[in-house]
Amino acid sequence: MSASARSVLWRLKVQLHNPITMAIDKNSTSYTFGFSIAMVVVVGAALAFTALSLKDRQDANAADKKMMDILGAIGVKANRTNANTLFADYVIERVAIDMDGRQVSATSEAVNPKDKADPFSIDVKKDYRASIKSAVKAADGDEEVLAAALADKDLQFPLFRCVTDAGDNVYVIPVVGSGLWGPIWGYVALEDDMTTIFGANFDHKTETPGLGAEIKESFFTEKFKGKKLNTEGAALFSVLKGGAPTDESSVDGITGGTITSKGVDEMINRTLKVYLRYFETQTRAQR
Repeated sequence: MSASARSVLWRLKVQLHNPITMAIDKNSTSYTFGFSIAMVVVVGAALAFTALSLKDRQDANAADKKMMDILGAIGVKANRTNANTLFADYVIERVAIDMDGRQVSATSEAVNPKDKADPFSIDVKKDYRASIKSAVKAADGDEEVLAAALADKDLQFPLFRCVTDAGDNVYVIPVVGSGLWGPIWGYVALEDDMTTIFGANFDHKTETPGLGAEIKESFFTEKFKGKKLNTEGAALFSVLKGGAPTDESSVDGITGGTITSKGVDEMINRTLKVYLRYFETQTRAQR
């Protein structure tokens, strides 16, 4: 046997008896799977650590954004720097009510986003996705069917009692619903008479730019100011098809954004009816 052949056989013998060499055969299927699993574990751990590290900051940012939106409904412009200060100045009480309009809790203490008992922490968007959206679809406009479907749900609704620069009470109510392509939401502020709209703002996730997405623009939200809820009619308020004539209890919807406008109409009527029950109990208690 030649020297070169003996050399090849010797190297092969060493490889066959070297478990480390066999374990790192990068061309094997087991190596590919093992490497993939290791990378998934490493990357997953890194992402989890990053998410946990940033959670407090993310929660604080979400709380700041919520405060900014609530203040925006009463015409107070805030940013992440001054949101906490302005919120404490203008929002004098936070109340939680149930489906029947009964007060569950109330506080005027400083907001702690981690305090789940604080009405500020009620996640109306999550509650809508989990319990209300499917019930609304199944009820198809029948209020009795909807009420029955939600009767056994442990739902609470937050209310923010604010004071204006003029010293007047204003009640800010969060509303959540569905547009054409996804969720829509916002805040409606009522004056101290609990029927006149002081202000409103709305937002969306995936509505069509130039059409339904226009619900967040000031030219649309400004239409709500000074309008009144029709407490004697079948609908408290109407968002009509673009171009239709309006009265004191309706506004002109977005032209070309009919379904999104209907979504705004639905979420205002469904939500405010809960709060009107609360206002009625409060009014009776004050007599």
